[in-house]
Amino acid sequence: MRLALMCACWTLLLSVARVATETGDEKAAGEKAAGEKAAAPGCPIRFKSAGQCGDGEECPYQVTLPPLTIQLPKQFKMLEKTMKELQSLKETVNKLKSSCQECRKQADRDIQQDSGEAVPLDQPARGDNDEGGKPGDRAKDQQSLNIQEMQVKMNRMSSSLKNARNQINTLQGRLEGLNLINMDNVNSIVETKVANITTVINNLNSKCSSACPVVTSPQFLIAPRDCSDYNMMVEKKNGVYSVTPDPRSGTFKVYCDMESYGGGWTVVQRRINGSVSFNRTWAEYKKGFGNLLGEFWLGNDQIHQLTKAKDMVLRIELEDFRGVREYAKYDRFYVSNEFLRYRLTVSGYSGTAGDALHFNKHYDHDQKFFTTPDKDNDMYPSGNCGAYYSSGWWFDACMSANLNGKYYKEKYKGVRNGIFWGTWHNMTQEYYPTNFRNPFKTVKMMIRPKNYAP
Repeated sequence: MRLALMCACWTLLLSVARVATETGDEKAAGEKAAGEKAAAPGCPIRFKSAGQCGDGEECPYQVTLPPLTIQLPKQFKMLEKTMKELQSLKETVNKLKSSCQECRKQADRDIQQDSGEAVPLDQPARGDNDEGGKPGDRAKDQQSLNIQEMQVKMNRMSSSLKNARNQINTLQGRLEGLNLINMDNVNSIVETKVANITTVINNLNSKCSSACPVVTSPQFLIAPRDCSDYNMMVEKKNGVYSVTPDPRSGTFKVYCDMESYGGGWTVVQRRINGSVSFNRTWAEYKKGFGNLLGEFWLGNDQIHQLTKAKDMVLRIELEDFRGVREYAKYDRFYVSNEFLRYRLTVSGYSGTAGDALHFNKHYDHDQKFFTTPDKDNDMYPSGNCGAYYSSGWWFDACMSANLNGKYYKEKYKGVRNGIFWGTWHNMTQEYYPTNFRNPFKTVKMMIRPKNYAP
């Protein structure tokens, strides 16, 4: 109903524009304008400009048809301009009418003068003006100019009204199209879409009607980051597993201790029989060497990836040939990348073997770089600790611990280049260089996430 009433308003406005264009009669224009004013209160639609309009700018109008708000194009500005020009045209016609009346009076006076009638005292004689012309002639010239100006304005107004009429016709067609978009059509479309979706869901339900088997525990893991991720499996066994701490760096094999102290341990170093030499180069320590089922060093790159992915704890287990077993545990263990020369960060000691990694201020392995026989990064100014002790390790100047030393199966003398832990219980017997050094039978270094819960 609102759209029909709006179309009636547009039809009325179009009629006013057509009459004003096709006829110049003032009375007809006035009657149409009066009819417009009389009809306006009955039209519930109001137009409002959305902003200031320039010659080259968009100036949309807004019309509210609850619950819709329609934004109309710039051409509606021409309607306002057209109405102003109509008013100006009306004023000009009135002035022209007044000038014609003055011209008629002047012509009557000229006729009286030509017939020998006396000129009133308040009127000048024909020869008294400076230019020698008749006042009536000047009035006629001025009138001619006014008529020409009016003709130009009327032509311009006619063109504007024609353009406005075309725009109104176009907009009227759009409004008729909008009339087709009503709530009934929208509801119909929505109901159709919902019906289609319901049909698709029913088809899927029919295809998936069979019950899925119940899985009580995960049978495989996608990209476990370390051995602790395998602990969710029902069957916990020690062995070699694949881990991916960082997908960008790929997957590699590790040995997992799934039985000791709650399991989930990733072993990074192990010594059991001396079958593998640890007197290796920087490149070998970087990549790793040995056999994961026997003796091995996992590799500095791999240790860095494991300790970067999670906060790790370190557990060191030691056993000598007398059967004495001790351990050292650190709550914080991290190895930097190769650019930082695999610098060690270790802290938070607890255990029974003593804190040999923080022996004193002169022998402190924390925050020390990794050194190998072919790459000197230690704090000893007069030589290479790795070359002197035949191993790779986080030497200070030089050491109070070295778990990568040479594997001795019995006591030895001379340079203490064997496996060494400076806080071991009988270390006082080795104080003098001439005394025998006690070797270690087994050594194991393994890491696990700090927040791990068995």
